[in-house]
Order: sequence, then C-alpha cells, then structure tokens
Amino acid sequence: MILKTPSERRALLERSKSVAMVGASANPLRPSYTVFSYLRTQTPFDVSPINPTISEIDGVKAYSSLAEYAKERGAPDVVDVFRKPTELVDVVREAIAAGAKAIWLQYGVINDDAIRMADEAGLAVVVDRCMKVEFARFHGGLTTSGLNSGLITSRLARPQTP
Repeated sequence: MILKTPSERRALLERSKSVAMVGASANPLRPSYTVFSYLRTQTPFDVSPINPTISEIDGVKAYSSLAEYAKERGAPDVVDVFRKPTELVDVVREAIAAGAKAIWLQYGVINDDAIRMADEAGLAVVVDRCMKVEFARFHGGLTTSGLNSGLITSRLARPQTP
C-alpha cells in the first residue's frame, strides 16, 4: 500500500520500532548521516546502518546487506533508503526477502518499477519523503513545510536602542 496521506505516514511511524537505513553514511556532511544520527538520537527507533563499505557509524554496527541484518536481528519494520533510483529494484527485492514491513524512499529516490514491486509485495511504501522531517513534523519539531525557524512571528525584531 502506498502511503499518501500524513495520517498514513504517522501511523507507520507510530507502529514501527526498527529501521534499517540502506545507504547510511559515516560522513557527517551527507544527508544520510544527518538522518541516521537524528533518528538514532531523537526518536524511539532502533536504527541500523546498511552499507557494505563501513563497519560502524558512531559506534552502531553497520551491516553489509539487509540479508545480513535480518539474519542477526530479524525483519526490520522499515527500510529507509538513501540510494540512486537505478538501484531501487534490487533494494526492494532485498527488503522483501528480509521480511521488511515497509520501505521508505527518501527525497528524489523514485523508481516506478521498484515502487510497484514493493506495493504488490504488500509493503507499506512511502515515496519522496524524509523520515526525519516527517517524524519531527508529527512530534512538534517542524511545520508542514519542514522548517523550524524558531520565530514566533514573521516580523523582524525592532533594533534595540541603548
């Protein structure tokens, strides 16, 4: 089922406990690191990186594949994907084989064949959304636009006179 509404995405986040992040990076300048770090430290999710080129991120063991993850930890509730759209069909195949319940495709990670495959396999599918942004939005950290400026008003503060 393709989750299109905010309430469907929120329900997925509320029922999920484990997240396997395919393409997580140990490089703090990469969005996949930022999302990994946020989900690991600011949410109740048990987040594991899936990346064959690293052994760990911030002390959290990295798995070389979803199969390795599932063998050791069981099926993930959500597979959060930071990969090129051309690699998605293979990632979806791995997610299905690992017994994942949902696949979350980050901003710009769109492949119609992979989406259809995941949907037909019965996975909950989130397309072109950021898990970090959605979690924060549903828990008071962001507005619907995904921004949190900290401002209460749109007007600039008047300069203070000494």
